[in-house]
Amino acid sequence: MGLLDGKVALVSGIGPGMGRDLALAFAREGADVALTARTEARVEAVAAEVRALGRRALAIPGSAADETDCKRIVAATEAEFGRIDCLVNNAFQQPPFEMLEAQTLDTIRASFEINLFAALRLSQLAAPIMRREGGGTIVMVNSAIMREPLPTMGAYKMAKHALLGMAQQLAAELGPDNIRVNSIAPWYIKGESLDGYFRSVAAEQATTAEAIEADIAAQSALRRLPRSDEISDVAVFLASPLARAVTGQCIDVNCGAFFQ
Repeated sequence: MGLLDGKVALVSGIGPGMGRDLALAFAREGADVALTARTEARVEAVAAEVRALGRRALAIPGSAADETDCKRIVAATEAEFGRIDCLVNNAFQQPPFEMLEAQTLDTIRASFEINLFAALRLSQLAAPIMRREGGGTIVMVNSAIMREPLPTMGAYKMAKHALLGMAQQLAAELGPDNIRVNSIAPWYIKGESLDGYFRSVAAEQATTAEAIEADIAAQSALRRLPRSDEISDVAVFLASPLARAVTGQCIDVNCGAFFQ
């Protein structure tokens, strides 16, 4: 038996890293999965992997930043499965690396559109379906940027702080309906995208990607970086009955890079 047998999960931001691993983690624990992202081929590929695990999958290309698409995504999920038990808001976009004092308000607004309002739209649409079924769970994928004073990351940091506040407010408002809302704050995520970043930094500093990673990993208690599948496992926990008394919380998944 899986932790999520008989459940239906809707996961946004499907991609080759975290989005894929979230969808597969939920499927391995018994959930049927609706998947959405802007790139149709990517969504279809992950849906095929979910089906290979013996679960039903629905691929829904669309943008979580578009209100019409959000309505279509949620409606299609309900039409296919009859319910939504868990929503994982994973869609995000990294704004340009610029100092906040020089960044335009249009750029900052764009960051909020995908990193905050997309999650709110999907949550607003999914909540009535969860309420009808007697409850559900919403998991926000946040970021450790909330904890770190890094220059040029201001717009992203603002949006992620707002996402945390929104999650906590939704937890308070939806709690009486047995809908739990929690957040995950990943640190660096070991994977292809990060490896590429390490290689680019290494080229600039005349060193190796392995040395760059080792320097960062040394900042953590476990002396390593978390993988996206390890972060996905925390999302499964928050969506499962094991976390039935947990709501309004944010779990840092950072191998002990810092403690809260």
